[in-house]
Amino acid sequence: MTSLFQQLVPPARALFYHRDDPNDRRLGEFVTPGIAGYDSAKVVLLGCPQDIGVQRNRGRAGAAQGPTAIRRCFYRLGVAGLTDLPICDLGDVPVDADLETIHALQRALAAQIIEDGKLLISLGGGNDISFPDFAALATAAIPPPLAINVDAHYDVRADWPANSGTPYRQLIEAGLIDPQRYWIIGAQPFANAPVYTTYLLAQGATIVSLSDARRLGVAETVRAMLAVSDAASIGWGFDLDVVQAAEAPGVSAPNPLGMRGEELVALATLAGAEPRTRLIEVSELNPTYDDDDRTARLAAVTLWYALCAFAQQHGV
Repeated sequence: MTSLFQQLVPPARALFYHRDDPNDRRLGEFVTPGIAGYDSAKVVLLGCPQDIGVQRNRGRAGAAQGPTAIRRCFYRLGVAGLTDLPICDLGDVPVDADLETIHALQRALAAQIIEDGKLLISLGGGNDISFPDFAALATAAIPPPLAINVDAHYDVRADWPANSGTPYRQLIEAGLIDPQRYWIIGAQPFANAPVYTTYLLAQGATIVSLSDARRLGVAETVRAMLAVSDAASIGWGFDLDVVQAAEAPGVSAPNPLGMRGEELVALATLAGAEPRTRLIEVSELNPTYDDDDRTARLAAVTLWYALCAFAQQHGV
């Protein structure tokens, strides 16, 4: 076992819900906490509980509690379709350092998990984790990689220091992803400055606004795009602020006109079913502003559908 994993903060045992009913098992009874289940796992969860990048981006604090809230809801879900899928929850990246140090460790951990042939489920925290996550995909997976950012925002701000609005610009400018293999799905014109639209189009990136995606159907649009993509490996970043605030109030930047929850789930199902998927990231859950765990429950169900599709695709 790599010494990298020894640095992780183990997940709290109290999060692994047990109903103690043999007729109604829950995910908390099946997922293996800590490094013990890593070798046999096909799916590995890794949390990054910090919102330093969100605060640098002048967003509202609170996303640091996101991984815990997602786990609390996820491990209460039923196990239909997942009983034979080995899942390991490694715990959290330590966050008692500056953002750049946290990112370096996150990148190394994510790369190791991807190199080992596991599906990485990365839990934010702020959307700045897309930089280390997709940098790991670029170096650890089969090239060329495709980065899919399901988000109201482009995340290519020309800011320094790095923050939750800069990760994909960092990736492009570092040569870690080809901008022609960077897709933004669900973008909102009112949430992005025109200068960044110009920047992305000049680079050859693909911007699919939510209104455009809905003409054919959000999942159908992305499915058609995937059918002609030459990518050998794919990472999906699901920023929860892509969902309308009525269904996802607990985010760093609430969205009045976003996706519906079922559209997000349809994309997650597509991600799990896609054999080239190596990374699924969920970010920007902010429990401080959530209502009865509404957003955390949506994040948990989103992952549940992705993993059910993954299990079916792998015959487990």
